[in-house]
Amino acid sequence: MIRYLLPLLFLLSATSNLQAGTLEQVKQRGMLHCGVNSNLPGFAEKNTGNAWTGFDVDMCRAVAAAVLEDASKIKYVPLTTSKRLSAVATGQVDMLARNTSWTLSRDLDKGVSFAGVNYYDGQGFMVKKKLGVRSALELNGAKVCVQQGTTSEMNLRDYFTLHRMECRALASKDSKAAVDAYEQGQCDVLTSDQAQLSALRSKMKNPEASKVLPEVISKEPLGPYVREGDDNWFNIVKWTLFVMINAEEMGITTVNVDHVKKTARDPHIRRLLGLEDGAGKGLGLDKDWSYRIIKLVGNYGESFERNLGIHSSLKIKRGLNAPWKD
Repeated sequence: MIRYLLPLLFLLSATSNLQAGTLEQVKQRGMLHCGVNSNLPGFAEKNTGNAWTGFDVDMCRAVAAAVLEDASKIKYVPLTTSKRLSAVATGQVDMLARNTSWTLSRDLDKGVSFAGVNYYDGQGFMVKKKLGVRSALELNGAKVCVQQGTTSEMNLRDYFTLHRMECRALASKDSKAAVDAYEQGQCDVLTSDQAQLSALRSKMKNPEASKVLPEVISKEPLGPYVREGDDNWFNIVKWTLFVMINAEEMGITTVNVDHVKKTARDPHIRRLLGLEDGAGKGLGLDKDWSYRIIKLVGNYGESFERNLGIHSSLKIKRGLNAPWKD
């Protein structure tokens, strides 16, 4: 995780090059257009009240809170794997918060910029318990369901090549199609990022019939994307994430943020909460932009635990996503 970034916040007022772009468009529209997964438990899905919830949804809400002073002023745009990056590059959405890995090819070729890591994941394998498989090294000759157009396809090939095994990949257009194929017995194995496997397993007809194998075969830094070339908007989305991370490390939550704001003497906290001159002006935002992120959405840990962790149905452990410790 990234820590102790707030001493740098005041520098943005001097270094940002404000230009007409996404920020102005979002303000004029009065609505943030945010690309999300169509239905991935814990990350982005509609609840029983038809409201969008999830870890990635909170990223959208935090940006809306910072820019529009209201975390609800968002048009959520469900995007498929194949369309997610082009939707950002062409301006269909203002940002993407959709469990998407940061890769060199995406940095170079897609017309988008990666704004920071909000979740460290790794690819794994899910199998039906009845097969008696205990390790991915026992999967030689298996038929594997995988999502088309993802880093999972390449990682799958690399893993089996490295271990001198063979597999038959069945590529599906999206996660739902991959899960359907797996449940219907068209493949022996389902591969994806481990957090996604846990989320998909929770929606299966018989979740207890499957298990995730222990091997983690990749490192997947996931996070939001924005359109390339708008440096100020890139900074807004990036520092929105950093505010949530730093708020957790400083112990500032939705519950205590008002008290902390009234009593804070620590200059790092004062800068974080807009009590010192600095970042708001440099980003083209008001002085309370970062305070609103914490007040209306919460810090990083609050978002993680309610959507993915101990307060969610997924019960995913923090792992690499825990704060750094001295």
